[in-house]
Amino acid sequence: MRILSWFLVIAGVFGLIGVRALEDKIFYDPFLSYFHEADKNMPFPHFEWGKLIAGHLFRLILNLFFSCLILHFWFKNKQWTIQGAVLMLIVFAVTFPIYLYCIYDRFGTGYLFSFYMRRFVIQPLILLLIIPMFYYRKKIMQNNK
Repeated sequence: MRILSWFLVIAGVFGLIGVRALEDKIFYDPFLSYFHEADKNMPFPHFEWGKLIAGHLFRLILNLFFSCLILHFWFKNKQWTIQGAVLMLIVFAVTFPIYLYCIYDRFGTGYLFSFYMRRFVIQPLILLLIIPMFYYRKKIMQNNK
């Protein structure tokens, strides 16, 4: 059973890598090349609000699925998996409207600020905080027994 768990954790990691590797093919995001070029003088891309929002929500679902797969089979605790998912959704719920405002303002709030807000929207960065937090919690619980 332990081998299957590690296989599924690795599958979740490769799933997240796949989402990142195929982002230009499976998601509508005209800002990929805009931020990839890192040229502030590049013209602001034309986009459709509905398709952009739907693309980011679809990406959230995929990232959330693979992140929960990692959390669940790493810690084998359903409650922690749910807590991790809720934390990721809260971070998305906070950063996504801010990022949409940055787009509406044509990144008038600042290029770097908009860039990093976008990172929190499209990447599962919070997972890098949740795993050590849950690992620490697991160690504390083991020491208390």
